[in-house]
Amino acid sequence: MNLAPALHAEAPNPASAFACGPAALAPREREALRHIAAGRTYLQTARRMGLSRHTVDAYLRRIRAKLGISSTAELTRLAVSLGL
Repeated sequence: MNLAPALHAEAPNPASAFACGPAALAPREREALRHIAAGRTYLQTARRMGLSRHTVDAYLRRIRAKLGISSTAELTRLAVSLGL
């Protein structure tokens, strides 16, 4: 199995990910993204936001779908590059 092409894939571009603007994300989605990017777990994020862990998971799944991101690492990288 050749993994070379996957290793050289381009990282998501923050400008293209938010082609519709940061308003593409709901305020609570942005808040959840900020917590995850800060290194908090889903449970820690949920407690800080007054939600269940499952709601935080749903927010992050919607963010991934909107931005075409498949992993939490990519999501975090994008959030950090956007200054969230």
